[in-house]
Amino acid sequence: MSDPRPRRTSALAPLLAPVVLLAVMWAVQIADAVLPGSFTVWGLRSWDPSGLPGIVVGPLLHAGWAHLIGNSLPFLVLGALVAVEGAGRFWLVTVVVAVVGGAGTWLLNPPGTVTVGASGLVFGFFAYVLCRVLVARSVGHRIAYALVALVVMALYGGSMLAGIVAAPAGVSWQAHLFGAIGGIVAALLTRPRRTSPTP
Repeated sequence: MSDPRPRRTSALAPLLAPVVLLAVMWAVQIADAVLPGSFTVWGLRSWDPSGLPGIVVGPLLHAGWAHLIGNSLPFLVLGALVAVEGAGRFWLVTVVVAVVGGAGTWLLNPPGTVTVGASGLVFGFFAYVLCRVLVARSVGHRIAYALVALVVMALYGGSMLAGIVAAPAGVSWQAHLFGAIGGIVAALLTRPRRTSPTP
């Protein structure tokens, strides 16, 4: 006999989305380490139409283990804060950030520059978490999001600002900036729609 009670999806299930994507990045880095050649050639190559697939592939690639490890924790923390709104929201925000961030980086980086790494996504998630305070559907949500945003600012605000205005040589501040812009765009695109009052 089947159970007539509806099955409840675990509240933690959406948090698997950033874990899965991070696992893919680690799997790619392992493959890059053991196979001949370098996967970074598939990164986002600015001003080169053949490099546009790097908008999708580039965030999965890293210049080395230190690069990946440095991105992993903030990606997981900020990605989880996006994913609490659902796995679908996480993937939508990720796509918007990747496209906006990748397109801006492709246009603004010097021609021929190859950009790889998940830091653009990290900056996008950061900006999204801050901006959703402004587009929350209720006062209660706004207060909760504001508290989360304050903690996120305390943890990552300084490093995020430095990653844009004081990025060291070899680090793409363009990817950071446009990733953050992508996060703002994602927050605006996913804001709750106001319903018209019923006459």
